[in-house]
Amino acid sequence: MKQYLLSMYQPEGPVPSPEFLERVMADLGVLRRELESTGSWVFGNGLHAPDTATVLRPGEGEVLVTDGPFTEGKEYLGGVTVIKAPDLDAALAWGRRYALATGLPIEVRPFQGEVGD
Repeated sequence: MKQYLLSMYQPEGPVPSPEFLERVMADLGVLRRELESTGSWVFGNGLHAPDTATVLRPGEGEVLVTDGPFTEGKEYLGGVTVIKAPDLDAALAWGRRYALATGLPIEVRPFQGEVGD
């Protein structure tokens, strides 16, 4: 069994309405319960805004510490989910459901190696 990272990318801008977020969170709750019931759930959570990030960059024997995200962009990493799936097609099926539930782009990327059940 492989593990896959589902990365959720959010646009910059205002936070959606509470009503919209309530529906998204309900749909994500359904997805999580389904992942747990099939033994595919590993981990997942949202991230704070990119301005809360700190980047540590090595160079010449020292580490430069800077505030802010690693890169500036119009979209940023808003949350991650790690799942177990038998193959890429199965992982993409879960990723599609996350995209439909959130309305956001989802990147599906395999981890190297295999994991036990």
